[in-house]
Amino acid sequence: MKDCTVNRTIVATFLVLVPMRIAFAGDDAAQQAPRWKASAVSAKITPERPLRMAGYAARKEPAEGTQQDLFAKALAVEDREGNRVVFITLDLIGVIEKLRTAVAEQVHEKYKISPHALLMNASHTHCGPAYGREEAKDYLESLKKTLVELVGQSLERLQPARLSYSFARCSVAMNRRTPTATGFRNHPNPNGPVDHTVPILRVDNPDGQLRAILFGYACHNTTMGFQKWLGDYAGYAQEYFEKDHPGVTALFMMGCGGDQNPYPRSELKYAQMHGRSLATAVEAALEVNQRTQRHQRLLRGPLRCVLETVDLEFVTKDRPNFPYPVQVVQFGDDLMLIALGTEVVVDYSLRLKSELSRPDGPAIWVAGYSNVYSGYIPSRRVLLEGGYEARSRPWKSDLEERIVGKVHELLGRLNAKPKTPPQPAGTKR
Repeated sequence: MKDCTVNRTIVATFLVLVPMRIAFAGDDAAQQAPRWKASAVSAKITPERPLRMAGYAARKEPAEGTQQDLFAKALAVEDREGNRVVFITLDLIGVIEKLRTAVAEQVHEKYKISPHALLMNASHTHCGPAYGREEAKDYLESLKKTLVELVGQSLERLQPARLSYSFARCSVAMNRRTPTATGFRNHPNPNGPVDHTVPILRVDNPDGQLRAILFGYACHNTTMGFQKWLGDYAGYAQEYFEKDHPGVTALFMMGCGGDQNPYPRSELKYAQMHGRSLATAVEAALEVNQRTQRHQRLLRGPLRCVLETVDLEFVTKDRPNFPYPVQVVQFGDDLMLIALGTEVVVDYSLRLKSELSRPDGPAIWVAGYSNVYSGYIPSRRVLLEGGYEARSRPWKSDLEERIVGKVHELLGRLNAKPKTPPQPAGTKR
């Protein structure tokens, strides 16, 4: 019943709740008492009145209706020592600062969950509301209340669970930076870097019944740009998986898809097809219909989590540094989730997985679009090449090294062996 703290950082926990029984190869742990408690809940956040839409500045008129409802979902996890974390996923353009700050403050006040133990991630659908605008103030206030209530519900409903990790692949995403004689253009590039990994965190009952799933993918949710509310391919992936698995809560976590688009685009059927492709990849990661599942990595403790900022500098001297959030959640030696803020290009995911992966180490999951939303975060390569993603902000060229360096710093601190016995993690102060 406490946050997990490491110095000024917090240990967090994950969850995923979903009806299907599993048998792991060599599953001695299956006979042990559950290591975790977990719960997942959801709420509809579709605007009830016309609002301006987010993502494409050319759309000046408000939404004309709903093609698909938008949802907010919360996952809470608690380990054997009572350390907790909550994950919030949103069918929205991003997590703007005033939403993150308000929700984190209220969650801390009401439920004693530190901001470090709260991870907020948005799918980046371009068919959601521009909820930071003045005319959407009532929607924003309602959204804050809904998210705080979701966190409370997820904590109240914690039940014994077994957590595991696996992954599959899905080829919906394609790099959208095509080199031309006049520079890089926004156009599908089959030769560009991609990350087709579909990481999943599953939560089962102690008897092996699947109850929820958290899955990720690195690709813009921009199949459609019309005047209707829509979760895009990620919305359909969640919807299809939940229909195929009644009683399951499916949550989507956006990856480093800043320079990735779904192709083909611009027709609703493609959003549905991409969603079905991603949902099928989740099924593959779960090893559905396999008598023995050999690629499910059981997660153990201890849970460790850090959330800090690193200052990113601009080339314009009169512009203040940007405090960029970097969050790491680690499940012992089994899984490490790195959550980076705003629109991160795919180079960050590929680099971090390359630098941090080792045969005997934890699986590496890199998410973007977390905890803040404020334009593109190009890599050094993309920044020097130029193009759309590079023009978003006048960053200095060292931003990639600062971000990656911060990740390594936090991991070193998390995994350092203390010289003296530490205070028990999550002890209330």
